[in-house]
Amino acid sequence: MAAIRIDQIKKRYGALQALGGVSLEIAQGEFFGLLGPNGAGKTTLISIIAGLGRADEGRVSIHGHDVVTDYRAARRCLGVVPQELVFDPFFTVRETLRMQSGYFGISNNDAWIDEVLHELGLTAKADTNMRALSGGMKRRVLVAQALVHRPPVIMLDEPTAGVDVELRQTLWNFIGRLNREGHTVVLTTHYLEEAQALCNRIAMLKAGQVVALDSTAALIRRISGSQLVVRLTEGQLPASLHPLVSHPDELKQGRQYTLRVNHHDEVEPILAAIRSAGLTMEDLQLNQADLEDVFIQIMGGSQ
Repeated sequence: MAAIRIDQIKKRYGALQALGGVSLEIAQGEFFGLLGPNGAGKTTLISIIAGLGRADEGRVSIHGHDVVTDYRAARRCLGVVPQELVFDPFFTVRETLRMQSGYFGISNNDAWIDEVLHELGLTAKADTNMRALSGGMKRRVLVAQALVHRPPVIMLDEPTAGVDVELRQTLWNFIGRLNREGHTVVLTTHYLEEAQALCNRIAMLKAGQVVALDSTAALIRRISGSQLVVRLTEGQLPASLHPLVSHPDELKQGRQYTLRVNHHDEVEPILAAIRSAGLTMEDLQLNQADLEDVFIQIMGGSQ
């Protein structure tokens, strides 16, 4: 049985087609990445999975429980960390987590609450009122709220947006542990290095459609090949090489360029074109391409 099964989900807001028939199956125990630019439909899809929005067509189930017809059971299987900092300003951190436990019918949950507080670096703030916390600490509490009922599926919507390095490390250490213990994790993030390091498999959304779905390693290997980073002493890259540039902004900035190459034997013709243009190189590196390069190519429509 899949942790999450998404079957032909469609959602329209007036003239805008937010989701155009999305189908995905996420296995139990996966660390799954859901990536896409702003407006791709990620948050709409997450809202439908969480039961906060209703699809126009299609079906979503969590551990076999339909999110519409069996909402209570589906919601009990899911912990969601939203993008927005939503909190009740009248309670302490511990009171907030106790109340969240109560929403799921869980009492005498203090031992697990204490463990979550410890793992997220919140122990010293347990008796602090929510409104007195910094933005980073409030985000930690959001994560704790999502985990307080020990859900088998954890959905993180931009959990590290605008937070410090310490929180990122604390969060990923804990989430990584839960994933190793069998929890399914679904992550949306604009930090593609996080997705590359953490996710076993990735789906990319563009204009409400799944445009790529594969293991992280296979996406990088299949789509990008390698990167040749060239830094010129002066001058502009020859026009014949412009189609190989991974990051179009580099053509405006000048001097340093990242070029896509699929095989090492493609490097010498590139260097020959640079020499023929009368240019000299200050630095040269051949690197394995990363997920950011894959993302740019797919969203740019080059693959």
